[in-house]
Amino acid sequence: MAGTVFTPALEGLKHVKDENGEILTKPFLEICKHILPVLDKFGGAMTVAKKDIGGNISRLESTYNSNPTEFNHLYKMVRSSSCAGSLLWLTRAMDFLVELFRNLLQHPNWSMAQACSDSYGKTLKKWHGWLARSGFTVAMMLAPDRKKFMDTIGGNVMGDVEKFCNTFTAILKENHNFLARIGMDNLKA
Repeated sequence: MAGTVFTPALEGLKHVKDENGEILTKPFLEICKHILPVLDKFGGAMTVAKKDIGGNISRLESTYNSNPTEFNHLYKMVRSSSCAGSLLWLTRAMDFLVELFRNLLQHPNWSMAQACSDSYGKTLKKWHGWLARSGFTVAMMLAPDRKKFMDTIGGNVMGDVEKFCNTFTAILKENHNFLARIGMDNLKA
């Protein structure tokens, strides 16, 4: 069985922590990368978001690749380098996507634009300036039809969406707690 577009991310979540419960850098970044193909299903609406997320993943991955042994643990890498901003914005973007997927689960009658706007308001809006907020409003004009999007991501995907949201939310919360401890979680754009 091939699974859904969420299957690779769900598999990655099984390996995101070491035996001591610390988040491992490479598996965390792989999970985030596995979500990028879902953004392709949005068409032009998520082009800028996908590029931004990909850029943050690339910066973190570049730091990791400079010394994989030393930077095996995500928070150790962020403490030892200048990539806290990349982790912050990657985590916030993932918050938005998790909230969007949750909205798709919990509000079957909402349009895609409504689900996206609600998710944006709950996650990213307070951190963005006027220009980014305006860009988001324009992007939502390109949001696909909800039914078309759901058909594109595959038949019975909702169970995987729910598992992903429930599991990944805890990882993102750990990231926010870490970022708050180092004084980064309140940074605005």
